[in-house]
Amino acid sequence: MAKAFPTDNPFLSHPYYGPVNTEADAAHLHVTGEVPRELCGTLYRNGPNPQFAPRGPYHWFGGDGMIHAFHVENGNVSYKNRWVRTPKWVMENQEGEGLSGTFGNPRYTDPRVFALNSTIANTNIVWHGGKLLALEEAHAPFSLDPASLMPVGPDGGYETWGKSLIGPFTAHPKLDPVTGEMIFFGYSAKGRFTKEISIQTVDRNGKITRAEILEGPYPSMVHDFAVTRNWIVLPIFPLTSSMERAMGGKPPFAWEPDKGTHIAFIPRSGTVADVKWVTAPACYVFHPMNHYETPDGKIVVDVMKFDIAPLFPLPDGSPSSKDLPFARLTRWTFDLSGRGNTMKEEQLDDRSGEFPRFDERFCMSDYRHGWIVAGDVTDPKTGEPRTDGLTHYDLKTGKSTSYNAGKDDRFGEPIFVPRSETAAEGDGWLLSVLYRGEDRRSDLAIFEATDLGRGPIALAHLSSRVPAGFHGNWRPGPL
Repeated sequence: MAKAFPTDNPFLSHPYYGPVNTEADAAHLHVTGEVPRELCGTLYRNGPNPQFAPRGPYHWFGGDGMIHAFHVENGNVSYKNRWVRTPKWVMENQEGEGLSGTFGNPRYTDPRVFALNSTIANTNIVWHGGKLLALEEAHAPFSLDPASLMPVGPDGGYETWGKSLIGPFTAHPKLDPVTGEMIFFGYSAKGRFTKEISIQTVDRNGKITRAEILEGPYPSMVHDFAVTRNWIVLPIFPLTSSMERAMGGKPPFAWEPDKGTHIAFIPRSGTVADVKWVTAPACYVFHPMNHYETPDGKIVVDVMKFDIAPLFPLPDGSPSSKDLPFARLTRWTFDLSGRGNTMKEEQLDDRSGEFPRFDERFCMSDYRHGWIVAGDVTDPKTGEPRTDGLTHYDLKTGKSTSYNAGKDDRFGEPIFVPRSETAAEGDGWLLSVLYRGEDRRSDLAIFEATDLGRGPIALAHLSSRVPAGFHGNWRPGPL
């Protein structure tokens, strides 16, 4: 018999963060406003949704993946949600109970599940080379059918590109809009909690063309990175991992600021032997916005920067900060031309936020438009007042526009969809899953991307809720 979820963890009990236990299909969502007829494709959004109560302490990042798919075509919006049927999910579903600890902590995980070394595929979902890939950051991608959301592929769902993949695969690969390449990395490349990091590339035809191992300064949770035309930029922040801590009942991942930040610059046309390192004060970045090179060769990386990593404690388990850390939009500019590699930092906005996105046709290029979820997105408490909303930045004029919904409403990551393949930068729509706190259900909100102040031009209404999640992407065209 399945056990009830504990009520003392807000990420399992809060009405926004807590999991849903149903899978649903809805062919025709009720719509307020008008869905643009030109908008055709599917928004896939991934997030943690534990099937059963976990063993031991639970971290929000450790739930089973669930995909929420909104298909838009001819003014109609349909919806489907499915758990990602990973080997772990299948075994626990057959047993009718949770068999594992968060992050597969060996202290709490059934040896049968531990032996599976299964993905939970709960963080992101991308479309590349004709394949829909559900991602986390400790395993290979998990391939899904874009219509049914069921596993596909020769390896039971895993995508290994003919078994040529080495190590794990990041939740945040970068897609080069010019070459069609997908560039990615994987931390703990030589086993759990190791300091080696894989650096790999898959071409537009699905062939791995680069596979190397970089030795980092210490084992770290490396969530995201940046790529420009000539450089792979890999930041190592002092959110460290330790098997010794995990086996001793202490945090597997913990904040150790004394180790500092170390940023690797690896030439795309070279090898890891050509790496250049830049050191910086301790900080943490889950997500950059965009990254590019200036005409004089400098490297610009726009990030949502935390001074202290949120959601993770010190090595002894005590809080890393008295106050909740916030991320703010920050520009890093690097000059690698001289003997002393330099870094300049400029805060672009003093408001907090996360989940930065942009018009990804301009990835690796100088750009103008960006969007974030504004407000605190890492705190499950319901303190008043809340300022959660969406913000659009015009990085050329320095102006910004925001839209806030109801005081108990929560926006998910904003996804930009261009009006056409040749539309100007920022000309299109912004899509976000919007949780309605008063009704405890969700909408798909559609905005004119550079006119957020106008409010949604269309809302597709669910009678159920989409819990807080992480990332998603748009796949254009009919299913």
